Amino acid sequence: MSPPAPSPSASDTRARLLEAGAEVFSAQGFHAATVRQICRRAQANVAAIHYHFGGKEELYTELLRTLGRRAFERYPPTLGLSAQASPEERLFAYVHAYFLRLLSEDGFARHGRLLSREMIDPSPAFVHVVEEFIRPHFEILRGIVAAIRPDASEREVRLSARSIVAQCSFYHHSRALIEHLSPGEPRDPQAIRALAEHITRFSLEGLRK
Repeated sequence: MSPPAPSPSASDTRARLLEAGAEVFSAQGFHAATVRQICRRAQANVAAIHYHFGGKEELYTELLRTLGRRAFERYPPTLGLSAQASPEERLFAYVHAYFLRLLSEDGFARHGRLLSREMIDPSPAFVHVVEEFIRPHFEILRGIVAAIRPDASEREVRLSARSIVAQCSFYHHSRALIEHLSPGEPRDPQAIRALAEHITRFSLEGLRK
């Protein structure tokens, strides 16, 4: 008779809970997701979330931090541009990186989808999300817009930056509608880049009027 398989280590269980949480939360949102669903997907005891994180909210907050670090390291708002890049180049990089974090199927898009959910259905972690991720990156975009439109008031800059974010977020919030109206629309890297180029051109036309 073969010996029983060793039980997974605490670090393995914690990693599985984070991975399962990423799948469940990104599919259903914080409020609809349940501890039982996450533990079942992670093949962990139902008490494991409380043991490793303290509860569902703490798991969710840690997940946002973990995914956020990975996503923004992989797709930073500058996408590696030099400090000498023009504001227009920086705007394209910002939009392109936003879409890569939101739409790519390489495992990094879950954080973008979670952030998008927070914008329309805030969780108890909302303040953390805003202060650690949304505000600093919105300030980058606000700076880009101000550089393109140095004559604009602070209010105009802020509204313009919000409009750019809204265009990008539409492709997540209206994903089902887009698929219904344009079945099979590609989501490969070339299509994502083309979409970023379109949003950048469209936004620049509006900013320059």
